[in-house]
Amino acid sequence: METEVQSNFTYMGRTFTNLSINGSSSAFSDCNSDISGEFPAASSQSRRLFLSCASENSDELIEQLVSDLESSSIDEQKQAAIEIRLLAKNKPENRIKIARAGAIKPLISLISSTDPQLQENGVTAILNLSLCDENKELIAASGAIKPLVRALKVGTSTARENAACALLRLSQVEENKIAIGRSGAIPPLVNLLETGNFRGKKDASTALYSLCSVKENKVRAVQAGVMKPLVELMADFSSNMVDKSAFVVSELISVAEARPALVDEGGIPVLVEIVEVGSQRQKEIAVAILLQVCEDSVAYRTMVAREGAIPPLVALSQSGTSRAKRKAEKLIDLLRQPRSGNAAATAVARTSGVPV
Repeated sequence: METEVQSNFTYMGRTFTNLSINGSSSAFSDCNSDISGEFPAASSQSRRLFLSCASENSDELIEQLVSDLESSSIDEQKQAAIEIRLLAKNKPENRIKIARAGAIKPLISLISSTDPQLQENGVTAILNLSLCDENKELIAASGAIKPLVRALKVGTSTARENAACALLRLSQVEENKIAIGRSGAIPPLVNLLETGNFRGKKDASTALYSLCSVKENKVRAVQAGVMKPLVELMADFSSNMVDKSAFVVSELISVAEARPALVDEGGIPVLVEIVEVGSQRQKEIAVAILLQVCEDSVAYRTMVAREGAIPPLVALSQSGTSRAKRKAEKLIDLLRQPRSGNAAATAVARTSGVPV
């Protein structure tokens, strides 16, 4: 429920009145960003100040905060970054105001700081500003990508998660995808996918899915070992990551390097199990991946047949979504094709009750 608190607060010689606190926000549901603690309860007056953006004095406040970002005092820089971060989080209209006031370049400088909290707040402020489409190109053009990649490698857990989200946002501008990949973002995203907490894994998988619409990033991801964590997440139905990880695999599988990597990590039995027991959406993704794996490889068709794929594929062809039915039927046709000199695979198909 939304709560509102009314109060007066004085800052920089000005008195702010009737400041409200919203107890909930859905602005960051896209990647669950900026959910680290904002302020302790004792700082509630500060939070009321920062949420006063609707007041006629907000422009003056923003200008002062941007100036403080370049202070010689780390504490002042840190406080200014926290305040800008919160202003940008809670009031979408402030994102343009803050960017136009010149905050982006000094915030990027903070991302390169050796102070972990200063870096974290710089990353998160940039993330919140990147939620505005108008700011994305400016953030990238101002040199944010490489510092964000560095934070993704060496930052706090929150900085790494928010850096992944910020890179995701920047990747929504198509030309940024190649720049992000060439700046070294893919390996640390793979590492976050493998070692992060649930939120880290989710943010990493979403960023990888976006970036890997570009072929060279698909290759980078495969070379960085992405198939191992993706297969592990697909295999773990309790992870709540089966869909996301399968979607990433489906994005990668179009490049030749991805198919042997998937097979080497044990992906075929995992995908066959998903076709058998997954949700309708999971089955649809899994059969689409298996079809791409099998289209140009008799050896992979044999492996899929040996995993007992034909009975669940037949069931899917009868009861799945329209897309899943089409993919299942096509895959069954492939598996029925003669596999020259492969009596074992033929025997498997026959014992499954399917003509070969």
